[in-house]
Amino acid sequence: MAKLKAIFFDVGETLIDETRLMHIWADTLGVDRAEFMAVLDDVIFQNQPIRRVFERLRPGFDVAAARAQRRRDGTDFLIEARDLYADAKPCLAMLKTQGFFVGVAGNQPPTARAALETFGLDAHLITTSAELGVDKPSPDFFQKILELSGLNPEETAYVGDRVDNDVIPAQAAGMTAVFVERGPFGRVHARRGDAAGADIFVKSLTELPDALSRFTAARR
Repeated sequence: MAKLKAIFFDVGETLIDETRLMHIWADTLGVDRAEFMAVLDDVIFQNQPIRRVFERLRPGFDVAAARAQRRRDGTDFLIEARDLYADAKPCLAMLKTQGFFVGVAGNQPPTARAALETFGLDAHLITTSAELGVDKPSPDFFQKILELSGLNPEETAYVGDRVDNDVIPAQAAGMTAVFVERGPFGRVHARRGDAAGADIFVKSLTELPDALSRFTAARR
């Protein structure tokens, strides 16, 4: 089998801890933060659209209007360097040192790439769904990041916290799928057992370099 040469990383709950952003939503709704997170977990477990969180907690709440207001007053829900998981930068740096092509590509708004580029991530490529013009889980998303790396699917792994957006479509594209169990989706999908089909399963990015080594050795 082909040797793995590239590792692409999702952003939210893979590199970025979104807890602060979720707490901002809870505060915006005027609900208890723990209650917001509990309802979010339940919505994910039931495989419902995320908008159901808002419908359950504040029926009639206008999410679009809330976002527009935050953009106007400069308090939009933007990722910041402080949101990086502690293991994100060391993992990317180690993999790059080991000779991997390291990419960052996730479902993110137009402002995200500029922010990510200021975080000191040791990556060859940073891109977003907004820039690519297509969101996961579309096959076109994965095809486009493969084209940007110049590598074949069997030489590439994709790391993410969601089975529906990351594991399944990455495997469908012919890539190695790595599931990281953290954040609401990671926690719930692991509990439901959905993540069992991933090629590699880790609980943190600290585990990833060794897990990749074992995976590569096993398929020789």
